[in-house]
Amino acid sequence: MGGTLSGAVALVTGAGGGIGSATVAALIAGGAEVIATDIKAPPSGTLNLAQDVTDEAGWAELADIIRQRWGRLDCLVNNAGIATVSTIEDNDLGSWRRLMSVNVDSLLLSCKAMLSLLRESGKTRAGGASVVNLSSVGGIGGAPFMAAYCTSKGAVRLFSKSAALEFAALKYNIRVNSVHPGGIETAMMEDIVDAYVALGAAPDRATARAGVDAQHPLGRWGKPEEIASGIAYLCSTASSFMTGSELVIDGGFTAH
Repeated sequence: MGGTLSGAVALVTGAGGGIGSATVAALIAGGAEVIATDIKAPPSGTLNLAQDVTDEAGWAELADIIRQRWGRLDCLVNNAGIATVSTIEDNDLGSWRRLMSVNVDSLLLSCKAMLSLLRESGKTRAGGASVVNLSSVGGIGGAPFMAAYCTSKGAVRLFSKSAALEFAALKYNIRVNSVHPGGIETAMMEDIVDAYVALGAAPDRATARAGVDAQHPLGRWGKPEEIASGIAYLCSTASSFMTGSELVIDGGFTAH
């Protein structure tokens, strides 16, 4: 890889899910110490904590914990997210706002709470501190019945670019990039398939899944580990000249 994660202090939200847990494992394998959080404390990190990413006070408490133990934060991986499948007509405002709170508001809360710790890393770490925000192919193009999700992931994409430019302008030495997975073998993706069937967009699971397969030229869904390796790269010093970029890992989904 040409870079290192050795000795890095990393925070991964949504660490109990498929991509989150794979990311924790990849970072630890690279030599990082990982604070793993989820709505229920996940089992896989150096330090495992329960966290609601929409709770501003909780973010402040988490920053205090990291400050007392490490005094800095080298890598922030905003992976926590939810998805809904619905027609626009039936998408109620409460569900819309809940999804935006988890997928978008949490980015603002995390960057504000962790900024001083990231700046401490930026003073000394080769390549600077790294923020990695999980978007999606849905943040690049739209999809039927997923207006809320795609809107949120488009916001993740542009928040990442704006933060990258701002931190560069302020000389903070903090890089910000977004990751855009295609269909990945996770519980969330399976739930999306089930929701398409329940909505009547596909007659059964096999048909719904085949439809998703067909959108990927490689003919399959990705594995969480394939996304985690990309996240680990962005967190490592190997990606020291990347900021404001989109790392698309989608089996060719967006190449059409």
